[in-house]
Amino acid sequence: MAVLDVDDISIRFGGLQALGNVSVKAQELEIVGLIGPNGAGKTTLFNCITGFYRPNDGRVRFLGVDVTEIPIHQRAAMGMGRTFQQVGLVKGATVLENLITAQHTKVEYSAGAGILGAGNTWAEEKVLRQRAMEILDLVGLAHLAHRRVAGLPYGTMKNVEMAAVLATDPEILMLDEPTSGMGPEESHTFGDVLLRLRKELGLTVLMIEHHVPLVVAVCDYVYCLNFGQLLTEGKPEDVRTHPEVVTAYLGEEAEEVA
Repeated sequence: MAVLDVDDISIRFGGLQALGNVSVKAQELEIVGLIGPNGAGKTTLFNCITGFYRPNDGRVRFLGVDVTEIPIHQRAAMGMGRTFQQVGLVKGATVLENLITAQHTKVEYSAGAGILGAGNTWAEEKVLRQRAMEILDLVGLAHLAHRRVAGLPYGTMKNVEMAAVLATDPEILMLDEPTSGMGPEESHTFGDVLLRLRKELGLTVLMIEHHVPLVVAVCDYVYCLNFGQLLTEGKPEDVRTHPEVVTAYLGEEAEEVA
């Protein structure tokens, strides 16, 4: 059974056909890449999958359940976790506080008890803090636990955002341009981290990414979108050498990979 099965998704905004009959699958423990030029519809597809947009046609199935009509928060509670192009963090809070906040659905005490610091909240807070530190250690960010997010480089913020999503214990991790703002070395290190996370946490990953060497290095399967349509799909090496993909979307970067 596929962890994620997106079947013939189409969505229109007025007269603009943003996606047309796009189908994507992610099997258990796969890292699946989604590539294509700006405006191809990649983030729109993410928004349809996670419930921010409701498609005009098609279905989204997650863990065998049709979630097409299910609200965003229920999909998240089922284990659908994602990052955003623009970092979705509380920038005035510390890295650790962001990861603790991300676990709010696990908290059993009331908001009033939390505000008042009632005795029964302390034990739960300790567990949330411990889990947050374990995640930060796993992704190599433990030394930044008490730093405010606002003072961090953009590439580091992207990693913190991924860590915050991991703190929710997702079944699938959906990353929207995770290496944006990173240099080549940082991107290579991120690829190593992603492979380790899959192994240690048993994650399935769907990733929008423009850095082709990273896609080739870590992805098991790749889909390429063009103007809201699926241009091609297959193993990374096959997609990388597809003539239309090379000439229209990868350009000089494709020559570097070759």
